[in-house]
Amino acid sequence: MSIMNNKLSVIIMAAGKGTRMESSIPKVLHKLSGDTLLNHVIKTASKLSPDNIVVIIGYKLELVKESVSSNKILYSIQENQYGTGHAVMQAKNHLKEFEGNTLVLSGDVPLIKASTLSSLINKHQSGGFDASMLTADMEKPDGYGRVVRDLDGNLKKVQEHKDCNTGELEINEINSGIYIFNNQKLFELLPKLDNNNQQAEYYLPDVLSMIVTDNGKIGLEKIKNNDEIQGVNTLEQLSYLENIYEKNN
Repeated sequence: MSIMNNKLSVIIMAAGKGTRMESSIPKVLHKLSGDTLLNHVIKTASKLSPDNIVVIIGYKLELVKESVSSNKILYSIQENQYGTGHAVMQAKNHLKEFEGNTLVLSGDVPLIKASTLSSLINKHQSGGFDASMLTADMEKPDGYGRVVRDLDGNLKKVQEHKDCNTGELEINEINSGIYIFNNQKLFELLPKLDNNNQQAEYYLPDVLSMIVTDNGKIGLEKIKNNDEIQGVNTLEQLSYLENIYEKNN
């Protein structure tokens, strides 16, 4: 069981190129309503008053660093992109001694609200969970990892779309890609990840499966507004999220 600890670090994954954006600019530097996707996420994370914010950079990393409006950011470099687990592992140089909880966000999910993240953090801390994740129900869950629960409603595993069997494909509850971990537990388990899957990548959700196997505790929080967890992979998606942002701000 995790010890109650209010110290918080945030990791923001921002190393990818974003090939489907059809642009030489790193995906997280595309702008939504006048600011970069990454700066939107950093500003939201900053509202949580974390002890550290670590941004994982890779593609055109100097350009990404120059674009960041905050000077309180730490950086870790992911030279080759081998999956989300591999990305988070790169933050070890900053966080391996950190005792507290670590929130993991993506730099291309600009509409996530601080209040939603606070709710997840509070649930995680009050429940004494080893890890917690934000989930969502989606009518069309294609492409998303599915949240597979046991008969008691507890997390069994997160199955990536490409690895799902026929039954798992029918699950509508998806992984939002937003997690919070007991930091020491996270960095204890990350080196044990393998890439034995369709993508040959190191998946961060596999850490959750390891915790389940070790009889650890996982918290699940279902988001009410799915727009908050939408990522940007294409210019069409960027335009869609910008319209939502403009309506709400």
